[in-house]
Amino acid sequence: MICVICCAKCFQLANTYTKLYIQIVFAAKYRERLIHPSWKVELHKYMTGIIQKQGHLLIAINGVEDHVHILVAMRPHQSLSDLVRDVKSCSSKWINERNLLNHPFYWQRGFGAFSYTPEAVPNVIRYIDNQEAHHRKVHLNEEYKSMLEHYDITYEEQYLFKLED
Repeated sequence: MICVICCAKCFQLANTYTKLYIQIVFAAKYRERLIHPSWKVELHKYMTGIIQKQGHLLIAINGVEDHVHILVAMRPHQSLSDLVRDVKSCSSKWINERNLLNHPFYWQRGFGAFSYTPEAVPNVIRYIDNQEAHHRKVHLNEEYKSMLEHYDITYEEQYLFKLED
């Protein structure tokens, strides 16, 4: 079951043409390594369903035990924040209803989002597909900070890697 209220067909905008490539990155609460390889693929399939039900095109999804990367071609009928809220809330509910952990699962507040040109998409897909190998060399905090700096996004470090509420 996909826990999304309405399908994107209700929101089609006549004569509107877009192709907005967005990479979304978010982490498990406290950046705990909770996403187990035995159910990671099913979680990603579930997230894919949420995104598709909202009328967006999922291009790539992958991650490691503590975070997820999603590359999506977004349609303009929904805000990015609403899409991420739906993916995070529905997927945490999916994890918890299946009792995949000994305690409740939560995603950390917030997310990163980065836009790409069509020419960059193949490289982003390779990067997302190779998350396991990439994170054997680079820690999430280092990677995330590098992305923010590459995109010239101002941030306060005290909030960026806050591991407690």
